[in-house]
Amino acid sequence: MNNNEKRSKKDDNNKSSHNRRAFGQWLFFIAIALFVILILRFSYIAIGGTVEHINLSSQARRLYTDNKVLKAQRGSILDASGQPIAEDTSTYSIYAVLNKSQVGANKKPLYVTNKAKTAKILAKYLPISKKEALKALNPTNKNSFQVEFGTAGKNISVATKEKIESYKLTGINFIQSEARLYPNGTFASNLIGITASVQKKSSDITQLKGIMGIESAFNKKLTGTDGERSIQKDKFGYQLPSSQEKKAAVDGENIYTTLDTRLQTLLESEMTKVQAQVHAKSMTATIMNAKTGAILATSQRPTFNPTTKSGISKAWSNSIVQDTFEPGSTMKVFTAAAAIDSGHFNAKEKYKSGTYKIDGQVVPDWQTSGWGLITYEEGFARSSNVAMAHLERKMGAKTWKKYIKKFKFLQSTNSGLSGEAKGSMQFSYPIDQADTAFGQGIDVTTMQMLQGFTAIANNGKMVKPQYIKKIVNSNTGKVTYRMKTKTVAHPISSSTAKEVRKLMQDVVYKSYGIGSDFKLSGYRVAAKTGTAQVVGSNGTYLNTDDSYLYSVVGMVPASNPKYIMYITMKQPTLPATKTATQLLDEIFSPVMKQALGENSTTAKNQLTGKAKIANMVGETADTATKQLGKESIAATVLGTGNTVTRQSVAANTEMLAGQRVILVTSGQMQMPNMSGWSRNDVLKLTKLVGLQADFSGTGFVKSQSIKAGATIQSGQTLTVKLKQK
Repeated sequence: MNNNEKRSKKDDNNKSSHNRRAFGQWLFFIAIALFVILILRFSYIAIGGTVEHINLSSQARRLYTDNKVLKAQRGSILDASGQPIAEDTSTYSIYAVLNKSQVGANKKPLYVTNKAKTAKILAKYLPISKKEALKALNPTNKNSFQVEFGTAGKNISVATKEKIESYKLTGINFIQSEARLYPNGTFASNLIGITASVQKKSSDITQLKGIMGIESAFNKKLTGTDGERSIQKDKFGYQLPSSQEKKAAVDGENIYTTLDTRLQTLLESEMTKVQAQVHAKSMTATIMNAKTGAILATSQRPTFNPTTKSGISKAWSNSIVQDTFEPGSTMKVFTAAAAIDSGHFNAKEKYKSGTYKIDGQVVPDWQTSGWGLITYEEGFARSSNVAMAHLERKMGAKTWKKYIKKFKFLQSTNSGLSGEAKGSMQFSYPIDQADTAFGQGIDVTTMQMLQGFTAIANNGKMVKPQYIKKIVNSNTGKVTYRMKTKTVAHPISSSTAKEVRKLMQDVVYKSYGIGSDFKLSGYRVAAKTGTAQVVGSNGTYLNTDDSYLYSVVGMVPASNPKYIMYITMKQPTLPATKTATQLLDEIFSPVMKQALGENSTTAKNQLTGKAKIANMVGETADTATKQLGKESIAATVLGTGNTVTRQSVAANTEMLAGQRVILVTSGQMQMPNMSGWSRNDVLKLTKLVGLQADFSGTGFVKSQSIKAGATIQSGQTLTVKLKQK
């Protein structure tokens, strides 16, 4: 190898070495750069604690923390004495596993093995036939993993679940869900309202929310605040010592209504009986304390059962505040009050009844031939439209309108219930103004009428109708709200109110009065009936036989009313054997008498004397109940039949006024609400239907183990708690 070759080779070696050094240097600098980047990245993560907007600390806590929501209980809604009307409970949905691969320990089947037996048991306890259950258990898709049973398999009570579970059916499972229990069934349902399960924002947790009535109006107070329990765990899933954190749930507040369970139960029963006879388009009935404005019972038709939701599709409105109507002749109470108070009423002055022309338009009496020349006080008792039109003309439209406003029509009563209507009035022309004097051409709500009637009952002082007695913090027991009587106006003088009540007594007791059906033995009643034509969808008055709204307002005792009751019945189909007033009285008399009998200041005037019990067997239940009511004997009907087959007291037995007779008809018997019953009354019932009675305490029934409305089964034990009044 010559020198040139050696030099060339040496240069190549030097060049290669230089390249390796250069590559090594670049590699070193790249490694340093990567290391610096990693240091910066780790520093950023350490300082900021986030990666791709994910908080690592929070993520770690979630990974090693077991969080559990502690559900707050929704507050209860109760009657005035503390009996539950709405309360939290659990319901269940049922499903059946069909997939035969589902087996447990020792290869025990976790699927339905005996479909016929399962269908038979489910049909026994659920509202589903055996055939329908079998169809569900044999779906067309043979690969179905599991099946449900539609609405029949939802909202199952704890008691029903336990009965089904007692058969140890394989493959039958239940899912628990939060629900609202309404133990009384149909019970002022539209006032109380209902709830629906809704999902909380940014959460998969559901809670109950009120969507009608008190449940909706007081949803914030009823809804509690959920708590939380957190447990820190190590990487193996074991709880770390002293790591549990707990934020207690705060339950919702309890709301006590002014409702009286005994009156409400009776009212619902009487409303149902009358509705079954007339099939009215709508009905309302409310009884209230005239002095305080407390609503003691209220009901409407159509209504619904809040537990089953049966009937709710036709009963979404809360009629006492949302539905407006032309009141008809009950409005004459306010017309007479306005005329008397403004100095335009002379009871003995006479006018020509029958018809009256105003600007060429005719105001007719219900008997268009009239009764000749009669006094205004007789005109009121006969419910003469002509009398009221004359009084409106005497007052003048301006004065009459002033009193309409004084009685606070055409404005909200501020009930607190959603959707409350204000009403409206046609008042442009003289004939319109006259029409309003007898309750046509003016739309009102039941709540407005009740409020106005208090001014007549309270000698001029008008009080606000109320339905909440108190609100109690369920966690501390502290009363956060207590009802106080609210005077809203003094539209008329005391002397005016007394004179109006005298006119209302003439309606009941004068030979020409049209309200004699509303007499109550032992009490003086002030009442006014009403009949109003109903406006059709085209804006004109209907003229068929069933196109009227019938109503009555009664105040008892008339001299110093304790109670006001107002009933409306819209577009009934009247039976040939009964008048509208007789049907209205089938609601008015029993409920008013019950209220009067419960009150110590009024009961002493009524519950005296004795009555000999007639043989009621063979009579219709309605006839027997009414006949006993006239003797001041309480009647409880068991069974769904129409004819009495047995009675708890033998015929010709003498009983004290206020005692109870139990009447049995055919058909399925349901447990009555026995709140307030005596021990003796309970024993009469258990003897008649074959129940065993188990008592604790003394006095009158405070609670019962078999809920009102439950089917009575012979041999059951009825546990009753008694308490002194």
